[in-house]
Amino acid sequence: MVLITGASSGIGLATATRLAEAGWRPLLSGTDRARLDELAARTGGVALPQDLSKPDGPARLAEAALEAAGRVDVLVASAGLGWRGAFQDTPSDTLDRMIEVNFAAPLRLVRLLLPGMLERRHGRIVLLGSIAGQVGVRDESGYSATKGGLAMFAESLWYELRGTGVGVRLVLPGAVETPFFDRRGAPYQRDRPRPVPAERVADTVVATIRTERDRLFVPHWLGVPARIHGAAPGVFRRMASRFG
Repeated sequence: MVLITGASSGIGLATATRLAEAGWRPLLSGTDRARLDELAARTGGVALPQDLSKPDGPARLAEAALEAAGRVDVLVASAGLGWRGAFQDTPSDTLDRMIEVNFAAPLRLVRLLLPGMLERRHGRIVLLGSIAGQVGVRDESGYSATKGGLAMFAESLWYELRGTGVGVRLVLPGAVETPFFDRRGAPYQRDRPRPVPAERVADTVVATIRTERDRLFVPHWLGVPARIHGAAPGVFRRMASRFG
């Protein structure tokens, strides 16, 4: 069974659809019960509404998932929140929710579901990061920090789980055509990278489950600026300041 967070819309919804088409029966988590019920009816999945911005949300979700299915073989952590603006103007409750949903909730879910995967010596943990967490983005400091932390968690966990049969996958999209930007209160205004459809990210998620590729950018060319940033951060900053 596959558990998908953020399945009410965007990447999570598209991923649930793609996995159902591939024969999976998804466990669907999100905050919009009506949308989850509709998606469950369409995919043959199970709706498990839960608010992951609450500290006990991940534990409640893990318990519900195991009760509904008996086991979770794949976790797709795609729930996410954003905010755009000067960091000092970030509302405290918004910052707290970003930290909980984008960073703390995936860690808590992995901690709760990993023992079963290790016992069976089989599983996949797919974490939805962001190019923002690789290179940093002006006026998205809080969001970038949560995604950067998630990326380092994925990297560290990958070392821990080598040889166990449990794989860690990190998917790193740029801008995606989802309600994300409307919900954060600021539209996407950059010329580059151009937003890609959520279905394209979902296809990448499915690919990471089926293959051994553990770190994928969407679109692929975003790996180039990430590598430049890693090798020559000063050069990258000058380029980012010039080209935006």
